[in-house]
Amino acid sequence: MAYDKKFYLVVNGVQLPPPARGLEIVRSQLVDSGRNTKGAVVGQLVGRKLYKLNNLTWKCLTAEQWKTIQDALEPFYVNVSFYDDSNELKTIKMYPGDTTGKPYWLSEHGYEMYEECKFNLIDCGE
Repeated sequence: MAYDKKFYLVVNGVQLPPPARGLEIVRSQLVDSGRNTKGAVVGQLVGRKLYKLNNLTWKCLTAEQWKTIQDALEPFYVNVSFYDDSNELKTIKMYPGDTTGKPYWLSEHGYEMYEECKFNLIDCGE
């Protein structure tokens, strides 16, 4: 599926607005390692590089926008498409960390605006 590049992140088919500055694209590599009898590290790469989208933050969202994002994150495992730090579109299975949103505006209808909405997404390795 092709996505409009103005959207950085797509979670379970839902295009999210670009996050605020501060996003970290973390790539890690698992290694099966140990030491030999001379004390030198020996090991092999295990699997592919894994991604973590850390510090995904939106400074201000409407209650409806925040609910849409939370609904997209509701299943524990989510399909995520994003542009990595090589500016390539990746689609992988990830799981969300804790979500945090500070209520900003309350009316007779309930919370209408949230600030500092954030979470992270962690690669499942599949």
